[in-house]
Amino acid sequence: MTDIPAKAAAPSASSGSVLLTVMKLRTFIALIAVLIFFSIAAPNFLSTANLILMSKHVALNAFLAMGMTFVIITGGIDLSVGSIVGLCGMVAGYLVLNGIDLQIGYTIYFNVFEIALITLAVGILIGAVNGLLITRLNVAPFIATLGVLYVARGLALLSSDGRTFPNLVGKPELGTTGFGFLGAGRLLGLPVAIWILIVVALGAAYLAKYTPLGRHIFAVGGNERASRISGVRVNMVKMFVYMFSGFCAAIVGLIISSELMASHPATGESFELNAIAAAVLGGTSMSGGRGTIGGTIVGAFVIGILSDGLVMMGVSSFWQMVIKGLVIIVAVVVDQAQRRLQQRVTLMQMAKAG
Repeated sequence: MTDIPAKAAAPSASSGSVLLTVMKLRTFIALIAVLIFFSIAAPNFLSTANLILMSKHVALNAFLAMGMTFVIITGGIDLSVGSIVGLCGMVAGYLVLNGIDLQIGYTIYFNVFEIALITLAVGILIGAVNGLLITRLNVAPFIATLGVLYVARGLALLSSDGRTFPNLVGKPELGTTGFGFLGAGRLLGLPVAIWILIVVALGAAYLAKYTPLGRHIFAVGGNERASRISGVRVNMVKMFVYMFSGFCAAIVGLIISSELMASHPATGESFELNAIAAAVLGGTSMSGGRGTIGGTIVGAFVIGILSDGLVMMGVSSFWQMVIKGLVIIVAVVVDQAQRRLQQRVTLMQMAKAG
């Protein structure tokens, strides 16, 4: 009598394991599917020029998605990244054109490297504000980052009264030239943005996998109370992930302003949607505790290729929003199904072993 359930459970566990493997590889399967579809449906989709352009778009989404991945792993959400992109772009544009007026008849102008550092610091500072609201004032991440979204967008608009900062070429006599290198420059044939993405992605992946901080990020998302009892500095971990998200958003703001040689306060609107979609599609669990930087990068490629492919096919931006929303919903549904199947397979294997 005891042998029958074990034998019956064996094929179920095996088939469940196969389905579980397919679910874990869903992002790669989706990437291959969209590549095949658009290579057939859209002319010149796989041309060298279009692939390079797509890679730049993917890089922008990937930066935001990496920051969002760490935030979601801890069980949070960051809705402010798009507004941080816009504000940081305006900060960079303002510094290139106007410097900082000390109100004593003297104005400080900065070189491009200093402008980049200041802009990154602004992004990190806004991320720190998100972290403080969540950790010190116990504001829910959704509400805290939603409020910061409006504040950051408002500050971006106030910085120029809603106007664009144009012609960010700078002046040689002030040492403010060279801003366009970040967005339009190339190294070894690849856009600078791609090289920056590679460096940041490798750093983030190393941090997540090989450092105590990375382990603490996953621990907080898996069980915050147990992590706190174990001595993990939960508040500091949460502060870090939101600051890192702000840092990534600032990079995007710099790159977009540099590429366009202009800063517009509306830059980055709805970027958070793409970031969340890429992270979730890449296997990051919305319930926290699970996710990888590599999976997120692949997810960013899927979203980027999907967006560019739809544009090349002439699909309206309204339908693009619908499709991206559906992608998020499907990704979350599949993630929940994967969690339930994982538990079922584990129980079956335990029963078989017993």
